[in-house]
Amino acid sequence: MKAFLLAAGKGTRLKPLTDKMPKCLVPICGKPLLLIWIELLERCGISEVLINTHHFFGQVEDFIDTVSVHTKLKITLVHEKKLLGNGGTVSVNRDFVKGESDFIIAYADNLTNLNIREMIDCHMKYKLQGCDLTMGLFRVSNPSACGIAEVNAQGKITAFVEKPENPPDNLANAGIYIASNKIFDFFPKPGEDLESNVLDFGHHILPRMTDRMYGYEIKEYLRDIGTMESYGKAGKEWPEQIV
Repeated sequence: MKAFLLAAGKGTRLKPLTDKMPKCLVPICGKPLLLIWIELLERCGISEVLINTHHFFGQVEDFIDTVSVHTKLKITLVHEKKLLGNGGTVSVNRDFVKGESDFIIAYADNLTNLNIREMIDCHMKYKLQGCDLTMGLFRVSNPSACGIAEVNAQGKITAFVEKPENPPDNLANAGIYIASNKIFDFFPKPGEDLESNVLDFGHHILPRMTDRMYGYEIKEYLRDIGTMESYGKAGKEWPEQIV
């Protein structure tokens, strides 16, 4: 199985760290976040990963040159001169998963020890019920700041709203998906007004997939390290989470 690892963000909320390095290379207990992801994907049997770059892309290229000789995971780098959005990256690189029935999409600014293989197995069961995308979910204390899913007793996502004013639940989008190639049927068509120059999963794609998505609640460790406060917490918590 192949994976998209979305790693091109500027990480403006992580300044001054990201004044000198890309967000995906910030160290977690001395190890670059991107390396943690590469090791996780390889451990779960993923064969090939596409990583997008933008901010300090040369540093990422040099890092991958060093790492690639020590991993069986085939790594493809795609540079974006202008950020396309998480949905935009997947859309313009859809040929990467041509012929693949299912693939992974993950946001690289999350720190996790998720057992992706178990999530894939769950997705395969959900496919028998008409699932086109299995969304990783986790419980949050601030649901109005996240993409929130409503999930029925069968695990089907019956509604999804990005940063709702009145959250119906606290199950938030973890930015980790197992998707079938059918998701491209839900992408906006050329010429559609997106109200922005980027294509975003939370705003433009996932709301169209109601009743075609299922949820997988992540019980393992997961933290978005996008702020200095969260990054600091990750550094204290992560040594206890390494598997």
